[in-house]
Amino acid sequence: MKISGKAYRTLWLGEDGWSIDIIDQTRLPHEFEILKLRSVGDAVRAISAMQVRGAPLIGVTAAYGMALAMHEDQSDASLDAAYGALLSARPTAMNLRWALDEMRTRLAPLEVGERATAAYARAGKIADEDVEICRRIGANGLPLIEEIAARKNGAAVNVLTHCNAGWLATVDWGTATAPIYMAHDKGIPVHVWVDETRPRNQGAALTAFELGQHGVPHTIITDNAGGHLMRRGEVDLCIVGTDRTTAAGDVCNKIGTYLKALAAHDNGVPFYVALPGPTIDWTIDDGDDIPIEERDGDEVSHVSGRTAAGNIESVQITAPGSPVANYAFDVTPARLVTGLITERGICDASKLALAALYPEESA
Repeated sequence: MKISGKAYRTLWLGEDGWSIDIIDQTRLPHEFEILKLRSVGDAVRAISAMQVRGAPLIGVTAAYGMALAMHEDQSDASLDAAYGALLSARPTAMNLRWALDEMRTRLAPLEVGERATAAYARAGKIADEDVEICRRIGANGLPLIEEIAARKNGAAVNVLTHCNAGWLATVDWGTATAPIYMAHDKGIPVHVWVDETRPRNQGAALTAFELGQHGVPHTIITDNAGGHLMRRGEVDLCIVGTDRTTAAGDVCNKIGTYLKALAAHDNGVPFYVALPGPTIDWTIDDGDDIPIEERDGDEVSHVSGRTAAGNIESVQITAPGSPVANYAFDVTPARLVTGLITERGICDASKLALAALYPEESA
């Protein structure tokens, strides 16, 4: 996608041929900064501190983290240590484990001196595959917007999304946003309701930033406004992303997604989830078996922003001494999901439908 008219991926190989450059997402939307990763420790911190975030991008960053580890030390001990450290960085996103397993399977059988070159090659391929997967998700989801646009006779299609499942959550295109970008680029009038997504405000800070940079009309709303808009008939379609989806179609996404699905169900608004195949956890059927990350309470008790003087500062918004709980994700049952938009097509949120799209995985 584009920043100030220049095309960017969210991460890329540095000019030295081995370090990794990323966009530091904790600085957005007020500052656009490039951060260089030079070690597996840097990659772990980037993932855990959410300098990179979004299940697909976490997976690709982890793959390059393994490559950074091999650049420094190609031993079995280094391979195992890097795998363990990166796996512990974020517990919920399925792509993290998937990418690490891909890397370890590729590297473990090789001679020690062959691992670094192979690691960079496989990580680069995973990154390129993610771009293509997201492009195909967009192509498969585009007809949903086109169909609504045809019924509205030129009026804008209003799409509601939650958190950031856009370009910044992947290597390029995004998942939930890919059909939106394709519709916009095709000249279809589209408008996005952007949930602020407390407590880290990924919607207000990231989704709105990238939509604005690409020229897509959008409006930031409070997290609790979605149901109100749906009751008024001002939402035509909901599209969200997912960090892990069970083999039976339960969806784990940013906290608050479940409430949007309930409101959509009550108001007859289609609720779609866009996901790449590697986000599906074929080992579980029940969403209650997905580990839910609990993050530092400071994310709830404090907010950061730009002051009138132009400084980036953090302020406390809670009553002093009040305890805080910070659950990062919730689970939306498959029964509330209209359909899953994948790189292989759109299907029902069910075990049979997912198995039909991914027979080699479901087996």
